[in-house]
Amino acid sequence: MSLLEFPRGFGMYARQSLSALLKILVLIFTLFLAVGICSDLKVLVRLSDGQITEETLEADSERDVITVEFKQGDGTLITVLADFKRHVKIFRALVLGEPERGQTQYQALCFITHLDAREFIPIESMARLRQKNPHVVRSADESRGLEQLSMDVAINLTQAWHLSAHIRNVCGEAQQAYASQADVTHWSSRGLERSMFEVQPKSPDVPAPSACSAATGLWQPCLCTYHLRLEWYPCLLKYCRGRGPSPYKCGIKSCSKSYRFSFYTPHRQLCLWDEEE
Repeated sequence: MSLLEFPRGFGMYARQSLSALLKILVLIFTLFLAVGICSDLKVLVRLSDGQITEETLEADSERDVITVEFKQGDGTLITVLADFKRHVKIFRALVLGEPERGQTQYQALCFITHLDAREFIPIESMARLRQKNPHVVRSADESRGLEQLSMDVAINLTQAWHLSAHIRNVCGEAQQAYASQADVTHWSSRGLERSMFEVQPKSPDVPAPSACSAATGLWQPCLCTYHLRLEWYPCLLKYCRGRGPSPYKCGIKSCSKSYRFSFYTPHRQLCLWDEEE
């Protein structure tokens, strides 16, 4: 066989190898894009009670969503999802139950509010965040105070996708999702059907309930209060001036914010933590 002569079948082998190489390159490119679209950042944060927790921040620019998740000192898992596409913010708390008092393993609470896009830095900036010292415990640069919310409207979870496609997934374990009448008015003015919302308590004959902390019987309806604190999240971009005429992004400013949700519950048994408020 001449040195310039290829073995029989070499052309087919070369085509197969090229095809396999192209598939590998496409896969690598797809994975590269996925990394750019969805990014996780894990940050050590000091809670208000002095304990340290690991907070996970996820930025998904494809779905236009930012998620913040962490555990409180009592073991409660807090999830906050900001849906920038629909301007909706979802709070979920998985509160550990007290089996000795007849409660289940955990209780899921879900609160839905309107999202002001200025509360967080842009998703693209969040996705690019990295930290030089992952072992440093973070504290917020600024406290944005306490927001008190009267969550006196129940949301029909079977229709909640009209409001945000993420509510059913995040709130699937909750018996009920709550919103405020002010937000319902805001959403209704933008075309959402009021039939998916129901003022609590359902019957107008039911008197206004007292606070659960003052209720006497475990099965008495009452007004429950739940407090959570988002201890650390990127709220603003910092800009610096260099030699050029325009400022450039050079960091972030972090904030903390507290929320106090008040909502109707048919049984004080579902609000035992309110005894400690």
